[in-house]
Amino acid sequence: MSKVLVVEDDVAFGTMLKTFLEKRDYKVNLVYSAEEAFKSISSTNFDLVLTDVRLPDYDGLEILKKVKEKDASTAVIIMTSYAEISMAVKAMKEGAFDYVSKPFRPESILQTIKNALSTTQVKPEKTEKTKKPVKKSSSSSVENLDLIQGVSEPSRRLNDYVELVAPTNMSVLITGESGTGKEQIAKSIHLQSKRHNAPFIAVDCGAIPKEIASSEFFGHIKGSFTGAINDKTGHFEAANGGTLFLDEIGNLSYELQVQLLRALQERRVKPVGSNTEIEVDIRVVTATNEDLSKAVKEGEFREDLYHRLNEFSIKVPALRERREDLMLFANHFLEEANEDLEKNVLGFTDEAIHAFRNYNWPGNLRELKNMVKRAVLLTKDDLIPLKVLPHEIASSSRTSENDYGLFKNKNEEQLILDALEKTGGNKSKAARMLSIDRKTLYNKLKQYGIKL
Repeated sequence: MSKVLVVEDDVAFGTMLKTFLEKRDYKVNLVYSAEEAFKSISSTNFDLVLTDVRLPDYDGLEILKKVKEKDASTAVIIMTSYAEISMAVKAMKEGAFDYVSKPFRPESILQTIKNALSTTQVKPEKTEKTKKPVKKSSSSSVENLDLIQGVSEPSRRLNDYVELVAPTNMSVLITGESGTGKEQIAKSIHLQSKRHNAPFIAVDCGAIPKEIASSEFFGHIKGSFTGAINDKTGHFEAANGGTLFLDEIGNLSYELQVQLLRALQERRVKPVGSNTEIEVDIRVVTATNEDLSKAVKEGEFREDLYHRLNEFSIKVPALRERREDLMLFANHFLEEANEDLEKNVLGFTDEAIHAFRNYNWPGNLRELKNMVKRAVLLTKDDLIPLKVLPHEIASSSRTSENDYGLFKNKNEEQLILDALEKTGGNKSKAARMLSIDRKTLYNKLKQYGIKL
């Protein structure tokens, strides 16, 4: 169990973060000032320190300094507001693993924590007298990931593409609107590949400051630049043997595109300040919500890199294009929210389901997930009512020609079978999932000859 120190003067936020991490099997110490942090650091060995950059007595840079003085291998993540990004960049130059900008949801920091701990675990491999890729499983290999598959035609086509390309070593470019679940598709490809026991390292290319991008991707050695007080393992080396997922690849600077292309062609990386190249065996999966082919034509993205990354492309459909799957996803997110919030909401009222089906979901699965979790938090009854839904969803209206209900779906029988499977044969829950009553469900079971 990894030991984490959280330093946060906002008591409510710190408590929420501590509870969230403890539920995910981290051992967490929470302190509210730098002085308390100094005492904890001197008496306890932590695997990771998560600290706010602004504290009542000292700033996060002082905590970073104390941590690195005691043990340079301890990972430090800085929490900062948008206005303090320059201080966060300075912290990374002085040895911090990464920074996250406030406000953020606890879920969004989880992958950063896993990457930090995974990198710390990979470092000792440098001392071995072998050049073989690291094959050990790590916390970033997303084991036991619970992925839900839709039954609509676009979802079936998506699942077929994933199953087709996953066992290969081809580079995959995943496109789709924001919030459609591109990272989940990348994880699914990884888990169905021969590399599933090796690391899965996710990198948000839009969140890496240009000044330290080379160090982030390829690592650096101690003393290579001012503030490089210890060796740093880059994302390429951390993903050795596994999959490197580059999200929002279109945000990379032109200079970094050149470096990335060379690393992919040579399968070697050279840490900043080092004269020695490191062999890497990785599969690259990328994602973007932009039109990269247009960026290539406009000279903003290298054509040779585009073709290197786009050996196979997958377009993730928007939620409005697979409306048949809406309640499957909604019930999946309901189960997740019940677990996270320690509640037992059973489902949705008919009015809420109707509002779901009428809404256009511009934020796709991310919007649906956030809305369901908020609704679960606000709901006091067994079923989520219309009144706890955001105004734009509760008041939405669409024409009937765009209403893809169960009985306008050519996959009606499969939808019923899938709902029964998801609910373990519970007809009441299956009926709620399909937004029909039990009597109608029984009639449909008889019609299709489905026996339980």
